[in-house]
Amino acid sequence: MGVPMDIVQTIEDAARAQSPPLLILDRVAEFLDACHLGTGPVHARRIGEGQSNVTFRIKRRGAHVVLRRGPRPPLPPSTHDMVREARIQSLLAPLGIPVPKILATCADANVLGVPFYIMKFVDGEVVTDAVPAHLDTLAQRRATSEAAADMLVKLHSVDATSGPLAEIGRPEGYLKRQVARFAGLWDLVATRELPEVAQLARWLEENRPETQRHAVIHGDYRLGNLMFARQGPAQVKAVLDWEMATVGDPLADLGYLSATYSQAGSTATLLELSPVTALPGYLDRAAMAARYNAHFNLDLSALPWYEALALWKAAIFSEAIYTRWKNGERADGERFGAALEAGVPELLAAAAAHAARLP
Repeated sequence: MGVPMDIVQTIEDAARAQSPPLLILDRVAEFLDACHLGTGPVHARRIGEGQSNVTFRIKRRGAHVVLRRGPRPPLPPSTHDMVREARIQSLLAPLGIPVPKILATCADANVLGVPFYIMKFVDGEVVTDAVPAHLDTLAQRRATSEAAADMLVKLHSVDATSGPLAEIGRPEGYLKRQVARFAGLWDLVATRELPEVAQLARWLEENRPETQRHAVIHGDYRLGNLMFARQGPAQVKAVLDWEMATVGDPLADLGYLSATYSQAGSTATLLELSPVTALPGYLDRAAMAARYNAHFNLDLSALPWYEALALWKAAIFSEAIYTRWKNGERADGERFGAALEAGVPELLAAAAAHAARLP
């Protein structure tokens, strides 16, 4: 996880940018009081590396929790729905999916400017660019990869055909809607002409595979959204960040996991968010897919299509971040903006390379 940011610095930075603070401690304290979650002063530190939703670790007497909220308004319609995200986790917990325990939700935007929820703090390790010592053997590196694949199997094995979980998404036409939605989003967020976006959109629609089964899908399933136990063998303690969860094509999750998963010899992109997996011991992408598919026996010949979809979508939402930076709406600095200036075209090139692998 990223370096925690002291809440005082967060508020000072926000003030300098003439933006409302992400956290108002007095209001958070009042909300926690009303929910009977601890007493006394609130101490908060920002955690995680999210580029949109924001997470704070909060301590006070008798409570150690995490607050998760969306970015500052205005928000695009149907995005950053914290109440929905909390509800999905509450539905999955009794089914054996390890998620943080949801303690309270706040739909009242008057408290912090946007809805938010409170969850129990989970103490663990997130594996991205460094390997925890107890997981840094060849055997445990492999076990980490296997645990990631097995957790995806567990999620996709949940019954999503009836009950409240069946209501969180519309599985029919999921892939078609994804292509259409992100193709339309480009015109809203882009500041430059990149014809590859439209070319890939046409290719994705023309080569769209038939969905073989429906499942609850995470939507952002990658190693960086898995929290592992701090001791002992590789074990997933919690799956994090459920904002994009829905019912749809499970190979979209597998393709996204593959596209964000580094392996030796591959060309790095902004979406390869777990560089350690290029080290010896970790399963490669093909082995990860094979382990997953041993449980479902699906036709994976179209997996390059799903990988291309993941990279193309990443290029579009990265362009949205780049636009906000260009407009002075982010304080990330020149290095960050320069990375996106080149990184978005690189994502599109990588998507095209996956598209070329489709049989």
